[in-house]
Amino acid sequence: MAKKQFKAQSKKLLDMMIHSIYTNKDIFLRELISNASDALDKLYYHSLQQDVSGLTRDDYKIEIAVDKDARTLTISDNGCGMSEKELEDNLGTIAKSGSLDFKDGMDNKSEVEIIGQFGVGFYSAFMVADRVTVVSKVHGSDEAFKWESTGVDGYTVTPTEKETAGTTITLVIKPDTDDEKYSQYLDSYKIREIVSKYSDYIRYPIMMDIETQKRKEGTEDEYETVTEPTQLNSMVPLWRKNKNEITKEEYDTFYQSKFYDYEPPLHTIHSKTEGQISYDALLYIPAHAAYDYYTKEYEKGLQLYTNGVLIMDKCAELLPDYFSFVKGLVDSADLTLNISRETLQQDHLLKIIAKNLEKKIKRELEKLLKDDREAYEKFFKAFGLQLKFGVYNGFGVNKETLQDLLLFYSSSEQKMVTLKEYVSRMREDQKTIYYAPGETIDKIDMLPQAQSVKAKGFEVLYCTDNVDEFAIQMLREYDGKTFTNICASNLDLETEEEKAQITKENEDAKAMLDLMKDALDGAVDTVRFTGKLQKYPVCLTSEGALSLEMEKVLSEMPNAPGAKATLALEINRDHPIAETLRNLYGKDDEKLKKYAKILYAQGCLISGKPLDNPAQLSELICELM
Repeated sequence: MAKKQFKAQSKKLLDMMIHSIYTNKDIFLRELISNASDALDKLYYHSLQQDVSGLTRDDYKIEIAVDKDARTLTISDNGCGMSEKELEDNLGTIAKSGSLDFKDGMDNKSEVEIIGQFGVGFYSAFMVADRVTVVSKVHGSDEAFKWESTGVDGYTVTPTEKETAGTTITLVIKPDTDDEKYSQYLDSYKIREIVSKYSDYIRYPIMMDIETQKRKEGTEDEYETVTEPTQLNSMVPLWRKNKNEITKEEYDTFYQSKFYDYEPPLHTIHSKTEGQISYDALLYIPAHAAYDYYTKEYEKGLQLYTNGVLIMDKCAELLPDYFSFVKGLVDSADLTLNISRETLQQDHLLKIIAKNLEKKIKRELEKLLKDDREAYEKFFKAFGLQLKFGVYNGFGVNKETLQDLLLFYSSSEQKMVTLKEYVSRMREDQKTIYYAPGETIDKIDMLPQAQSVKAKGFEVLYCTDNVDEFAIQMLREYDGKTFTNICASNLDLETEEEKAQITKENEDAKAMLDLMKDALDGAVDTVRFTGKLQKYPVCLTSEGALSLEMEKVLSEMPNAPGAKATLALEINRDHPIAETLRNLYGKDDEKLKKYAKILYAQGCLISGKPLDNPAQLSELICELM
């Protein structure tokens, strides 16, 4: 029979189908299995519509066979089959989808799940095959036909023999090259891997004969190789079952096997949404961060399925960055896919799903915080840093979404608390939320400013993560309360009378304090007395938006911008050192300057600021001793 040319005009179009549309060669098997599933669905639909006897869903199956010697891979189904005309129309015309035509003409679409849309998936077979042969027989017909092609040079359709109805597709796998190893598609392990990844939830059994080792009867240590039919897919997606039918162990096992975690998840979210867009979602909050979670190498995203067929392994658009720790999947038949079904079109429905998931995750975290505080604190220990980054990023656009999920260590409660809990305990005359940044809780607790604020009866939030202060400054306020860094110069704890008194003391000692400032050669902007330090002699405070801790964080970044905090050296007016300084002024100004340098170094040590010249400090101490 004369070879026919494809109706889709040209060699160029088929070349595009084979070499440009699909980026992953493994996809070909997913496409052929999906086509087989569609054929079974069509036959099942007809059996319902026409009340054909003798057809039960349990009889339907997809079979895969490998012949390494002949280098063939065969995919068979006992579905509706194709007539000669359908072979011509569906396989002779690229980008014509018989499945889509069938779906459009259905009366009741709820009974079946037609996957094919574009009519190009079949041609992905030519990515791995030199020759493709399709033998098909329509159910109830006595005739069978064979479609055969080696690709761009056309195809033939000829009568043939076939005992049973359905379709058998045989691929002659290409020989290996230096760049490509096509023989892997003749390996049963590779076939199982592809089916498990992409087609595990096809609603019909996918069978394959697999070689296994079995003990010989009557022996204890002798084994023989036997070939047994094996089902490769699990068929029923866990997420499509009713929640009351699924045990915690089933949820946990699915998560650990699907997402390769050695530990069960901390929390499971299973939801079904119907309406403008319908989808199932099965989400997990891990119990710990992945080893690469806080690195550039980590890829966020949920698995995306359509009708149980995996389309994308990590769909980043479904999760905001601050919830990137969430694992799981979404299954929807309503999304618009691109022609290869490897990626999504820009689809407003996807954005709707993403927004719904964001709200759902937030609600579940709030519920966890309320109902299981221990579990939530474990979650926050692993992923709280990401939530804080979420507050800071985008100029605080997501702060209202995240602020009630944040935890900070409380000086008075001596445990992690929320901002809402802090505000609920505030005194009536308290107008601000006090916080203190530092390396560790112990180091913050020893700060002179922390001791002073606690002595006044105020609760302080200890911030030990580098991003904490940046996030707090982005919040600006919470429940009408502003935030105040206790290490800043604007800490307002004195009475009006105390303020007036300290102002007068600084004015009276201005000349001496300016001399000390000059001795520090620009290290501080101001030297002054303070009445807030109780027993401590000195401290460093910052002035303006950039604090000392923020300066330290910025200085550790690659290509550090060189930002410097504006600092003040504050001296306790009630400490004996204040009287010593006054006695030195005008009598031994050189010694006064040395005291200024020692006091500044002491302030640096207390605040955790690195010393610029430790050797000089050592010399000064030894000299004065």
